[in-house]
Amino acid sequence: MIATLLLPSAAVGMTVLAAFAIAGPLTAWWLASRHRTAGVLTAAALVPLALLTLSPTRRSMTFGCAVDWSPQLTAAEPLANVLLFVPFTLLLAVATQRPVRAALAGSVLSFGIEGVQAVVTQIGRSCDTSDWIANTTGAAIGATLAAVGLGFARWQARTRVDAQGPTTREVPLRAW
Repeated sequence: MIATLLLPSAAVGMTVLAAFAIAGPLTAWWLASRHRTAGVLTAAALVPLALLTLSPTRRSMTFGCAVDWSPQLTAAEPLANVLLFVPFTLLLAVATQRPVRAALAGSVLSFGIEGVQAVVTQIGRSCDTSDWIANTTGAAIGATLAAVGLGFARWQARTRVDAQGPTTREVPLRAW
């Protein structure tokens, strides 16, 4: 369902993922000292995530969750699920300056979404463990891209301190 809205093909998804790989660290670097902006963007990233995963459909579903522990992450549907969580987790990691916790939060959020889809059958969404795996993969990618950008911002701040003296503020990076 998400794939039909986001990706016409897996090739487009791979292109978007490559764009995230380039733009993600640059975005994290730019937002590293703008915590409030990163927080607002994180909240804004929740809106499409909620709309795409929890808005009602016309399908009728049964209570429960499909179990599939080996999704094909290069197919259009799982790839769309991966891409869905990259921006949210990247922005959360920058806002909190904690990439590992942001990745865990993304995984927990995905688990909660799948739980709602399993229990609230009236929304017509299907729960699937492969969606949770794909979303968690996207969260890990987003957190990794944020860690790269935050690490660069930290290195740059340290370089400035060394060159200009102690007047420049260092941006801390806390992995946990």
